[in-house]
Amino acid sequence: MKPSIHQFTVNDLYGDPIPLKNFEGKVLLIVNTASECGLTPQLEKLEQLYKRYQPEGLEILGFPSNDFNDQEPLEGKEIANFCQKNFGVTFTILEKVVVKGDDTHEVYQFLSEKGENEVLSSKPKWNFHKYLLNQKGEMVDYFWPTTSPVAGRLTKKIEKLLASE
Repeated sequence: MKPSIHQFTVNDLYGDPIPLKNFEGKVLLIVNTASECGLTPQLEKLEQLYKRYQPEGLEILGFPSNDFNDQEPLEGKEIANFCQKNFGVTFTILEKVVVKGDDTHEVYQFLSEKGENEVLSSKPKWNFHKYLLNQKGEMVDYFWPTTSPVAGRLTKKIEKLLASE
């Protein structure tokens, strides 16, 4: 059996712990977000994707990060308010984390290192790097920041995973 992201616990924007095992049985799309990035409008497309596939078992987890040109200056509730007010976000936004470098959060170490997830290595090169995981929390694929959340390449993989439940 491959390593699973379900082994980790993360905090929500208010500092409350959320065990990722709560998402067992769900297809996960994990994205590092930022409120002042040229790609920030992807939040709207992520929400469209979420509304379309959440009833079938997709969950989207957004991890705000300030790692790329300081494009996430907000904290906690400010991030939640920004995402909801500007893009109608209802999917889960978690605490701000480090996604690259020496202090990389353990979830992002798992996502970006083949030595951790046993499938692939893909460190985020910018905000809105997307990781797709199956219902067992195993790494399946990644998508570059410029890939639209509603691109056929991504939605086809999501549909295939949802159908394989």
